[in-house]
Amino acid sequence: MSMIRDLRAAVRPRPSLRKDSGSYDATRDPATPSAVVDCAVYLDGARVEASEQLTPHEAMRRVRRDGGFVWIGLHEPTEAEFAGIASEFGLHPLAVEDAVQAHQRPKLERYDDTLFTVFKTIHYVEHTQLTATSEVVETGEVMCFTGRDFFITVRHGGQGSLRALRHRLQDDPELLAKGPSAVLHAIADHVVDGYIAVADAVQDDIDEVETEVFSPGRKGTPRGTDAGQIYQLKREVLEFKRAVSPLLRPMQLLSERPMRLIDPDIQKYFRDVADHLARVQEQVVGFDELLNSILQANLAQASVAQNEDMRKITSWAAIIAVPTMVCGVYGMNFKHMPELHWRFGYPVVMGITVVICLGIHRTLKRNGWL
Repeated sequence: MSMIRDLRAAVRPRPSLRKDSGSYDATRDPATPSAVVDCAVYLDGARVEASEQLTPHEAMRRVRRDGGFVWIGLHEPTEAEFAGIASEFGLHPLAVEDAVQAHQRPKLERYDDTLFTVFKTIHYVEHTQLTATSEVVETGEVMCFTGRDFFITVRHGGQGSLRALRHRLQDDPELLAKGPSAVLHAIADHVVDGYIAVADAVQDDIDEVETEVFSPGRKGTPRGTDAGQIYQLKREVLEFKRAVSPLLRPMQLLSERPMRLIDPDIQKYFRDVADHLARVQEQVVGFDELLNSILQANLAQASVAQNEDMRKITSWAAIIAVPTMVCGVYGMNFKHMPELHWRFGYPVVMGITVVICLGIHRTLKRNGWL
């Protein structure tokens, strides 16, 4: 039971916010001649070292002879590259098709004595300033085939490498002795940990946008921000949501429903993964609703600003209408206009015009129009 107490410490490193831990591979290793990134046999939790890289066929033959299980990792295999492995391990054609084509929804499916699990990996994309075209999150996929004596991972995308996770598991033979289900739990926990780190980083972006929208501009009024930035962030959150929400049900099934391929000691720890995933889902749903409110507030501020401008324009038009009317009357050039020949006619008319304009200006300013 000491292994179980140390399970989380073995498979879950402390998440780092907004920092690349070096666990993301941009391209396939040039030294790897095929899609197989690593192929290893584990006996009693320890990796069986070979003089050279084992092929999947050789690894499986050794497992059937000596026991243990084989863990094969692939990166973006083609249909031809995956066909031999699928035939060797008896993988279902539908699951093989999903693994090769990628772009699958997170899910858990059972085919005979094999569990097929799809995870969406999320990577936070660093940016100095959020713009209307900024990429905030980048997605990838990890597909897992869990059998009685084998575990196969198929990774798609330029991020989400499992190399560091494999090394951490190899440092805990007692955990790996539990078989393929321990690896499945470690990958699920690793993926959800990535969700938590990305959610914290996205929260910072949303706080920044919210501050910008509601920060005071001139004369203490909110200055607002570019609606394109908010909409772009909302689209990125929606992509995040598509990765998180569908995975909740598979994690609940793995934690609640007894399965022959899942060790009972490992199964209880899927509950912890499901709990963390549920918390991330609540955060992402909250992000979506908050961004809706921020977008509506920003649009309302733009409408209020336009109304303020229109009120000012209308106020000045009302003031200018007084001298315009007076000048229009005395510009009609009628012959019999008594004021035209009165010595004090001009200063009196101009004085009255100024007084009326000042009275209108004062009234409008007192009512908040100017």
